[in-house]
Amino acid sequence: MRPSQHPHSSTRTTRPKRTLVSAAAVIPLLALSACGDDADSDSEAVTLTLAHSYNEGQPMVDCGVATIEDEVNGADAGITIDTYGSSSLGGDSDRIADVASGDIDIDIQGASALGAVYEPISVFDAAYAFDDAEHLRAFMDSSASEDVIADFRDTTGIHTLGAWSAGSRHFTANDPIREPDDLSGLQIRFPGSPQYLMNAQALGANATEVAFEEIYLSLQQGAVDGQENPTNIIAADNIDEVQDYVSLTAHQQNTNLVIIGEVWDELNDEQQQVLTDSVEMAVDQVAECIADQEEEILDEWRSEGSPEVVEDVDLDAFREQAFDYFEENFDDESLTVFESIRGEAE
Repeated sequence: MRPSQHPHSSTRTTRPKRTLVSAAAVIPLLALSACGDDADSDSEAVTLTLAHSYNEGQPMVDCGVATIEDEVNGADAGITIDTYGSSSLGGDSDRIADVASGDIDIDIQGASALGAVYEPISVFDAAYAFDDAEHLRAFMDSSASEDVIADFRDTTGIHTLGAWSAGSRHFTANDPIREPDDLSGLQIRFPGSPQYLMNAQALGANATEVAFEEIYLSLQQGAVDGQENPTNIIAADNIDEVQDYVSLTAHQQNTNLVIIGEVWDELNDEQQQVLTDSVEMAVDQVAECIADQEEEILDEWRSEGSPEVVEDVDLDAFREQAFDYFEENFDDESLTVFESIRGEAE
């Protein structure tokens, strides 16, 4: 079954403030007397808001957010998760600001969006920075990621719980794209963030900014020639109906970071560990679910012959062109991050 449509709604829902409930306020006096000086009687139960932009049915929700909710809410560590999806608490830039201010506790954000508050983190979304989801996982688990993650927190006050790939991004068009020269003359829709537009230049694409909700119509009417997205988004939004070819360029890992604001420092060691463990488990679940879903979608396209799946892509040519471009155009700090990522590639 194909996933539901990717949301980009800007409608905001007013959320309740974070709830702190003293255990002493709800435990009967007789029970308190029986417990004596039990330190746990003064602990606080915390409800944390978790916001994201995805819809039910997408692996980032069904395998990622659901895992975090289940693990945290079932841990009996004095914390519960209250989730607001589908951008109901605002778009990416709104939610980043709200995490920094403490109005939202936990958020799932694309690396390129986080570049608005700390530019080097957007390099996680640079073309061919990561080879695949396992490379992203290995980098985040290594000491190589420590500097950029620490600098991100020092600059913004935001702590990173983990990161996963929301799927490899591929090009679609009415012509096959096997090498960089095949992009010449094509108007390709890219998101409008600086890193995405830089990726377009690095890959040799002529980028056109189109709102996500308008991609299908723009392709159908020929306003743009192609676009790039993970297979689950291509299928969910029926982009395959108006494009003849899906070329497996896998040029970006669509990195999502699970972030938490200042409330992190208010949690005790057990609560921090529960959150960390739940996100680690979610990272594994998302990777598995996305891989399974991508293979299911590709098998369906291969079987139907429409759209045609282009698998003989010259990845080395794309990588070499992208690496040369970034070496010349990244500033020193971003280039250091890019090189540290590549240093963890197998």
